[in-house]
Amino acid sequence: MSFNIALSGISSAQKDLDVTANNVANVRTTGFKGSRAEFADVFANNIFSGSDQQTGNGSATASVAQQFSQGTLNFTQNSLDMAISGNGFFATTSGIAQQDFTYTRAGAFKLNDDSYIVNNQGRFLHGFPVDSASGATQSTSLAASGPIRIPDSAGAPSATENQYQSFNLDARAPGIDVSNGFNPEDPTSYTSSTSTTIYDSLGESHVMTTYYVKRNAADVGGQENVWDVYNTVDGQMVDTNPSQGYTGAPSYEPSPGDGVDNTVSSQRIVFDQSGSPVGVPNPGGYNLDSDTFPPASISLANVLSNGADTSQNVQIFYRDRLDQGGDTAPTQFASDFSVNLLEQDGTTVGRLTNIDIAEDGLISASYSNGDVQYLGKVALVRFANEQGLTQLGDASWSESQSSGIATSGEANSGVFGTIEASALENSNVDLTKELVDLISAQRNFQANSRSLEINNSLQQNILQIR
Repeated sequence: MSFNIALSGISSAQKDLDVTANNVANVRTTGFKGSRAEFADVFANNIFSGSDQQTGNGSATASVAQQFSQGTLNFTQNSLDMAISGNGFFATTSGIAQQDFTYTRAGAFKLNDDSYIVNNQGRFLHGFPVDSASGATQSTSLAASGPIRIPDSAGAPSATENQYQSFNLDARAPGIDVSNGFNPEDPTSYTSSTSTTIYDSLGESHVMTTYYVKRNAADVGGQENVWDVYNTVDGQMVDTNPSQGYTGAPSYEPSPGDGVDNTVSSQRIVFDQSGSPVGVPNPGGYNLDSDTFPPASISLANVLSNGADTSQNVQIFYRDRLDQGGDTAPTQFASDFSVNLLEQDGTTVGRLTNIDIAEDGLISASYSNGDVQYLGKVALVRFANEQGLTQLGDASWSESQSSGIATSGEANSGVFGTIEASALENSNVDLTKELVDLISAQRNFQANSRSLEINNSLQQNILQIR
């Protein structure tokens, strides 16, 4: 019996050595979780023997338990590298339409030849679908998740439909005589100007320039703080059509005397004595309760000659696109002309320039045309019993009956950890501790070997009795 006891001790010591050696071998493996050999004593007894007389039958390996403690983070230069700080696993599958989920903490991801995010084994990283414009999550179910693809281009161009502008016009500027006319090529015929780029339906860019002309009070019925707004596209005058009122602004004839009526209209804007916009004109004067100027629009019908949609109109708003209360409205103060806001909603075809991954796993792609698209949100998964997961190698695991069912959710919410972009989680193996354990396991093996040797000597002595 003592032979078996010694052999069980040697077997346990060998198992301890194997586990420790495996930990040491994977000290540089990204996302690796070290294991710990756990042992139990073996005790045999029956109803006809006293337990106080039993010595035990050795030891046995009870479990090789994985330790899912947090590993240190190693920051990298790859924007697709991801590390989980806290609870959770990445979910991956072998194919785009597959549901053979495996789970890992190793976040060394890259793009494959189809621009999908994959790991070193070519498995696809899964994420939750989101609204491409707002990034709002549509579902956090693992069944609704799918591989995340990073498109190289921003897709089809979109024609500019809206332009948003806000500015300060210099109240100190002298008025310009109406009789002198307006000419975009003559700087003395306007007070200030600014330009922006707009796009047609084919994605071709055009320069839209806005001119602000301050009028003499004597030319506009004694009204102070009156300005006329003109617009050109690629240097060609276009009609500026107010949606409400302000019909008093003079029109402009680019080529008078050529026998062709090329008159274009402008928009009149008026400020009150505090430098704030005056509202829509009415028979009794002006409505002073307006927050900003009514929008205007320009038509590109006579400008486009490249096969683009000639019915394109650009609506001009004198505020920020999200401002409904006039907080970003234009002003007329005694300070230099300045543009506070100038943007539009059109885009041309853009090429991928940057990928950003937030702490909650939201992936956004920036393109050369200024477009930003939200592509998905990295799915995280947790289990009731992580130590019950089945090891598959490559620092990955699969669900088992002992682990419980996978529960998916968003990073940085609830019990799920945060995602650190451009970082990898190192192995959680403490090399110093493992080397000490290695020495301890070696001594244990030697001691059990000595027990086996002594038992062998005793039996040899018994056999030599005559």
